[in-house]
Amino acid sequence: MLRKVNRPCSVTQFTTHARCSRGARPLGLACLLLTTAGAAIGNGDPPAPTPPDATVPQQSRDDAWWTGPLLAPNASTFPAGHALVETYLFDVITNGSYDRSGRWQHLDGGHTPGSLTYLIYGLTDRVSVGLLPRFAYNEPAGAPNSSGVGVGDVGAQVQYGLTSFHEGSLVPATALVLGETSPTGRYDRLAQPADGFGAGAWTTSLSWYSQDYLWLPNGRILRVRLDLTYAVSSPASVADVSVYGTSAGFRGRAHPGDSFTVDAAAEYSLTRRWVLATDFVYVNAASTGLTGSDPAAGAPTAVNLQSGWSDYFAIAPAVEFNWSSRAGVILGARIFIAGHNTPASITPAAAINLVF
Repeated sequence: MLRKVNRPCSVTQFTTHARCSRGARPLGLACLLLTTAGAAIGNGDPPAPTPPDATVPQQSRDDAWWTGPLLAPNASTFPAGHALVETYLFDVITNGSYDRSGRWQHLDGGHTPGSLTYLIYGLTDRVSVGLLPRFAYNEPAGAPNSSGVGVGDVGAQVQYGLTSFHEGSLVPATALVLGETSPTGRYDRLAQPADGFGAGAWTTSLSWYSQDYLWLPNGRILRVRLDLTYAVSSPASVADVSVYGTSAGFRGRAHPGDSFTVDAAAEYSLTRRWVLATDFVYVNAASTGLTGSDPAAGAPTAVNLQSGWSDYFAIAPAVEFNWSSRAGVILGARIFIAGHNTPASITPAAAINLVF
C-alpha cells in the first residue's frame, strides 16, 4: 500500500549562457567589500599610497572571454543568424536528505549520470529559440540500475530581449523567456523505478533574466546575473510502477506542484581566458499530489497523498577556460547546503560552449 508520494526525479537542468564580451561600468561602494582573486598580496607591509592622480587600468571588454556560470542563463539574445551549442555532462550524486524541519541526514541514494544539450539560434537580434534534449542513466543504491540510457523530458524555449547593456548606462540587459517541457521521458508502466527519466507532465515556465557588467576597484570585470523563473505543470496520468512511487496495478493521476527559482550568479575575469564563477540558487516547490486506486491486499484502495512543499538552497562554484571569444569549457559542481523535505546531492558537471 502507498504511504508516500515521490517527487519525480528528472534530469538535472543546467541553463544556457551565451558568450558575450561587452563593456563594464565602475562598481559602487558595495563591491568595495568584495575580496577579489588576483589582487596582489604583500609581505605583511602596508601597501604604498596611491598618488592622487594615478588611475587603475580598466580591463578592456575585448580582454574578457566568458562561457557563463554553471546554472544562470544569459539575458542577452544572439544576433540574428548566430547559434550556440553547449553540452553538459554531469552526475547527480545523492548523499543525504533534508526533513521537513530542515535537518540533514546522510543517505546513500546512488547517482544519475546524464547529459543536457542547449541548441540555441538567433531568429532576430531580439528573439532566440532553443531546444534542450536530455539523456540519463539511473544507478540507485540498493536497487537495480536502469536497463539502459534513457531519454528525458525535452525542453523548448523562446527568448525575447527587453533591454540591452550599454556602457555607462544604469540599465542592465534583460529578457523574458517562455519555456515548455514536453513529457518525452518514460515515467510510468516501468519494469523498475530506475527506468523512469521524466515527469509525465507538460511544464510551462516564464522567466525574467538580467545581466550586467561591473568594474571592480582593481580594474577587473565582474559580470553578474539575476534570473527568476516560475513554472506550472499539467496533471499526469499514472499507471503501475512509476517515478511517483506507485506499484504495479496502480491507476490514477499525479499533480506536480508549481515551482519558483531564484538564481544569482557572478563571474570574475582573472585573465582573458580564465574566469571564476559562482551561482547561488534557491528553489521552492509546492506539494505534489497523487490520487487514484492501489490494489492493496487484493482489493482496490483509494489513494490521496501529498508530498508536502519543499525547498533547497545550493551553490555552484566553477572555473571557466576560454580558447577564444567563441569557444570555452566550464568545470564545477552544484552543492546543496540547506533545504526542507528534499533529497540532497552534489552534482559535478562539465560543459563545452561553442558559438557559431
